[in-house]
Amino acid sequence: MSGGESERTSREARGSDSSPEQADVAGEPKSDPKDRGPEAEDRGPEAEDRGPEAEDRGPETPFEEFAASWVPPWARALPELVVEPAADYPREDLPLGRPSGGPAADDEEPHPDDYEPGMADQELRAALEAILLVVDEPVTELLLAQVVEEPPIRVEATLHALAEEYVHTGRGFELRQAAGGWRLYTRAEYATYVERFVLDGQQARLTQAALETLAVVAYKQPVTRSRISAIRGVNCDGVIKTLLNRGLVEECGTEAESGAHLYRTTRLFLEKLGINGVDELPPLAPFLPDNVDEIDIAHR
Repeated sequence: MSGGESERTSREARGSDSSPEQADVAGEPKSDPKDRGPEAEDRGPEAEDRGPEAEDRGPETPFEEFAASWVPPWARALPELVVEPAADYPREDLPLGRPSGGPAADDEEPHPDDYEPGMADQELRAALEAILLVVDEPVTELLLAQVVEEPPIRVEATLHALAEEYVHTGRGFELRQAAGGWRLYTRAEYATYVERFVLDGQQARLTQAALETLAVVAYKQPVTRSRISAIRGVNCDGVIKTLLNRGLVEECGTEAESGAHLYRTTRLFLEKLGINGVDELPPLAPFLPDNVDEIDIAHR
């Protein structure tokens, strides 16, 4: 046998001894299922085809169990909120922070007249008193009704009952209507003590010139600066600026003939005096001289 024939015969012998797995052109030899152990036999053919169902498994470690049951701190404080996985819902269908079973955020608020009486009389009185103690300006019956969710008629009747109670029991404060709303005020007979407490070491009062100018605006409004100066007999530009800064008067348009600014009193002015409108100001007739018409004509 020649050398070439012997070499070809040896190659054929080696090829017949190799297995199909070793001759696979893909490169990686396929493993034998018998070598995978009993765990591979228990998994069955489904383990080879891993889909979404194979990933849906329960927690296997203590950490995974803790992570699956963990609830954010804000959700622990608000147990009425529904905390659900967001993956099951479209993004637009997730109203954040909406209470479970509650109305949607875009629902309209019910009208106060639609409220049904639900609070006990004593509870309603106490709730209104608590609100009135913290307001910094008169508050209307409608707003109070919306806060306590009671009919406005019942709220108004309770406010009148509280006002009468404070008067009959001689409290140091009283409940009055002012500037279209309700607010607690100190009683006039205790004004000396309140003034001593508030103004001790301070000079917060208006000057005599400011009081006179404010009175002219209150009784003659709307009125121009020139008219105020004519009535007082002195220039009042500086005083008007002070009253504007204090929020007691405000501009309210211009005079048609001259284009000068017109001034009127503000809601704060009514609140400070404890009245609902300028029509409740005391009459000036008892304080005017008998020849007031002649004086007015002379100034014109």
